[in-house]
Amino acid sequence: MIKQNSRGTLIVISAPSGCGKGSVINGLLKNDSKNRWLSVSTTSRPIRDNDIPGETYNFVTKEEFEKKIEEGYFLEYTNYVGNYYGTPKEFIGEKLKAGIDVILEIEIEGANNIKKLIPEALFIFIMPPSLKVMVQRLKNRGTDSKEKILERFHTAYKEINEVTKYNYVVVNDVLEDAIDKVEAIIKSEKCRVDRIEEVFLDTKEEEIHEMLMDDKDFVNEDIKI
Repeated sequence: MIKQNSRGTLIVISAPSGCGKGSVINGLLKNDSKNRWLSVSTTSRPIRDNDIPGETYNFVTKEEFEKKIEEGYFLEYTNYVGNYYGTPKEFIGEKLKAGIDVILEIEIEGANNIKKLIPEALFIFIMPPSLKVMVQRLKNRGTDSKEKILERFHTAYKEINEVTKYNYVVVNDVLEDAIDKVEAIIKSEKCRVDRIEEVFLDTKEEEIHEMLMDDKDFVNEDIKI
């Protein structure tokens, strides 16, 4: 009885380092790879051992990144902990128009930039169960120096105060539970009233009235038709 907007949802997911947003996103893609697409960000940060170029990020040099800025390649970009991160414009509009949800895994400043450009996007913040757990996760990576971990910690401490700018917050304590919560958020967004394009009644009121009048099994003395 309703016609909903079939356009895909732009889903922005952010979190401080060590909160597991990448793992949450992998879970979302695994659950529905057909109707979801991850826009792979471009970065100038060094490649880590567990990175897969083209999947984790598109890796470029600082000079290459700055050239892409000049060429207008990015929807948004930011400098985070000394490295560039940017969201390519390519394919995002096409995917959304085709009804595919586009996921952006971006930093807080980048999310704020997207919010100015596309305020109707869905913004989800992934929170660590505690700062101690977050720091331990960073240490367990084994990819950053003590100084870099301290830098990421201080940055994360500030970023957590940005949570009120998001639509939803999910604590990633147990990964499977966090994925389920984000799934529930996405499904609820699909049912928002402002996604309804048209409300229509498939049967006229008079037809329903006559059907009830002629229905001999419909007996209720308390209701006068």
